[in-house]
Amino acid sequence: VQLQASGGGLVQAGGSLRLSCAVSGGTFSRYRMGWFRQAPGKEREFVAAASRSGGATFYADSVQGRFTITRDNAKNTEYLQMNSLKSEDTAVYYCAADRGYSDRRDYRNYDYWGQGTLVTVSS
Repeated sequence: VQLQASGGGLVQAGGSLRLSCAVSGGTFSRYRMGWFRQAPGKEREFVAAASRSGGATFYADSVQGRFTITRDNAKNTEYLQMNSLKSEDTAVYYCAADRGYSDRRDYRNYDYWGQGTLVTVSS
């Protein structure tokens, strides 16, 4: 299974970006999907996750109300719409796929990872 993340870039505070993650080599609808991020010198942290159908979504408190995770099972792609970006959102963002049913907020439970895409928010 391969994950390809894209959409990162430089944006001013208050702006928006949409990240995409294309999945190939597996049955996309069988995976829970998530987004994590890692800032320099910090641990990887949970950002958002979506159930296999996309009907249930989950967010870190820090992004609740600003970010939206969606998935298109017909296109084997998940998205992260990021609005009202803040400087503290600056990080490398990773998409991940999980075959299991454990804690979706724990990055150790995810089986496959994308390469990461850098988001830089200037203040």
